[in-house]
Amino acid sequence: MPETIVPAVYFDRPGPQNTERTLEIARARAEALSIRTILVATTTGATGAQAGSFFQGYDVVAVTHCHGFREPDAWEVLPEHRAAMEAAGVRILTCGHAFAGISRAVRKKLGTYEVGEIVAFTLRIFGEGTKVAAEIALMAADAGLVRTDELTIAIAGTGRGADTAIVLRPANTHNFFDLKIEEVLCLPYRR
Repeated sequence: MPETIVPAVYFDRPGPQNTERTLEIARARAEALSIRTILVATTTGATGAQAGSFFQGYDVVAVTHCHGFREPDAWEVLPEHRAAMEAAGVRILTCGHAFAGISRAVRKKLGTYEVGEIVAFTLRIFGEGTKVAAEIALMAADAGLVRTDELTIAIAGTGRGADTAIVLRPANTHNFFDLKIEEVLCLPYRR
């Protein structure tokens, strides 16, 4: 347990207007806990580029939608954002969503099938960003870009931008129930 527990910050509403403050909160906690790996969800690459600039000297992993997510054979990351991420040393992970393949973990743990969407909807009780933050941690662990025995900070949002940050211990998708959310740093207030 960390020496100092910090209260979660609640934003008045979800959305990209919270991105800068979310990054500030995440960086302060990363410094306090000596966390060096930062995961960030990004669709067009804008949030990934902003995080890459903000977290210079950290190991930043930007997790994108897979190719073909919105339309066949298309990648949503814009070339200028990809260039900015690469220039900042951000590693880019593009792969399928973990909760589409979480059925194996549920089957192993609970003896049932096809419940990835139930897990996703359950995490959404805490907000879209919480679901995405947990999911990108699984995806990055599966790709070998984060360790499962070290804390990391996962940053995500509701739609565009970032409005959620959590400290967690990642897990591989097939060991989903080993993923541990240690601290909620910020998220939108749920009315």
